[in-house]
Amino acid sequence: MTFDELGIAEPILRAITDKGYTQPTPIQEQGIPLALKGKDILGIAQTGTGKTAAFAVPIIQHLMEARTREAEEGLVTPKSGAAESVAALTQTDGEAQISGEAQAHGKPRRKDRRGRDHGKPHEKRVIRALILTPTRELAMQIDECFTDYGKYSGLRHCVVFGGVKQKPQTDKLERGVDILVATPGRLLDLMGQKYVDLSSLTHFVLDEADRMLDMGFIVDIRRLLPRIPKERQTMFFSATMPDDIVVLSRAILTNPVRVEVTPAASTVETIDQYIYFVEKPQRKELLVSLLRKEAGKSVLIFARTKHGADNIGKMLNRAGIPCDIIHGDKNQIQRQRALGDFKSGKIKILVATDIAARGIDINQLDIVLNYDMPDLVETYVHRIGRTGRAGNSGTALTFCSQDEHMMVRDIQQLSTRPVEMILHQ
Repeated sequence: MTFDELGIAEPILRAITDKGYTQPTPIQEQGIPLALKGKDILGIAQTGTGKTAAFAVPIIQHLMEARTREAEEGLVTPKSGAAESVAALTQTDGEAQISGEAQAHGKPRRKDRRGRDHGKPHEKRVIRALILTPTRELAMQIDECFTDYGKYSGLRHCVVFGGVKQKPQTDKLERGVDILVATPGRLLDLMGQKYVDLSSLTHFVLDEADRMLDMGFIVDIRRLLPRIPKERQTMFFSATMPDDIVVLSRAILTNPVRVEVTPAASTVETIDQYIYFVEKPQRKELLVSLLRKEAGKSVLIFARTKHGADNIGKMLNRAGIPCDIIHGDKNQIQRQRALGDFKSGKIKILVATDIAARGIDINQLDIVLNYDMPDLVETYVHRIGRTGRAGNSGTALTFCSQDEHMMVRDIQQLSTRPVEMILHQ
């Protein structure tokens, strides 16, 4: 299937072609037609599957169509020479003005939040789409996607996140935007300052929902929900669906269509897998021994909890094995530094929780080590799949205690290569 077959408007297809894309990914192929029909979407997909386009493309198209309808009704007027159609709107620079007829009937000029008159009549943009995402990095990536796919749309978008001065962000908001990409904390802060009004919202996307939960944003999300219109299209994306996320999705979505592109898959054939039967009191000793044996190799260690990751990291540093730690309680600067140092090879060992490690993509990662056995076999597949990429071989080491043996059977069923069992004594 090609993008031409998905019912996408010509201006967006042109932007997609400019990017060099010809065929949609599975989640785009499944999700875009449903979203274009206005359906609520429950998407089960990891970062890297193309899910941003799966929600960005329909949002752009819907908002373009809405602006066309408004132009036909005389609510907005494209600049001189532009026909009142989707194609024509894509030729404007987004600075459409209120019609002269409306001005003649005494409609007021737009003023900013401080009551200043900018001296020229132009339509007031209102936020129609909100994309909520847990981190600055993801917010910036999503904003870039709206730049790429919406380059011929005439729509304006803006990204807001914490950890930086707010004025450049509020300046854009005061000029008016159609699409807002935001992290929860900064969004609520700007709403409290009256810079953000979501009363006209028609599209809401909650991205990386499980990571939101891991990073403690669930309270912010619950604060936000009563402040956005109930009549809206909502798209909800998560890589995993623990019970808390299922409950949240039910509170947010209305008769959603489930789109899933991350079913349990077989493990990569280039990965050698070893399971160590070791009880929890002996794991630290075994970990130190293995890391010393594999000195010089890059190792990503998975812990189940943030507290567990901290304990592992402290223990390794005390043992003279340099490492860094990444999880949801680390601030933006700490996370960026740790990821950068690991990707560059400055540090060889990184301890992480599942959610915090989701942005790590290293073609030559030598070893994935599961210090804690994951709760789901799908999570195991996702974890070890970070090694053995781009034709390289990789190694997966997993610690397993007596009460986790049932998971071993599931792992064996998914593995295309034998899994070697080692009893640690």
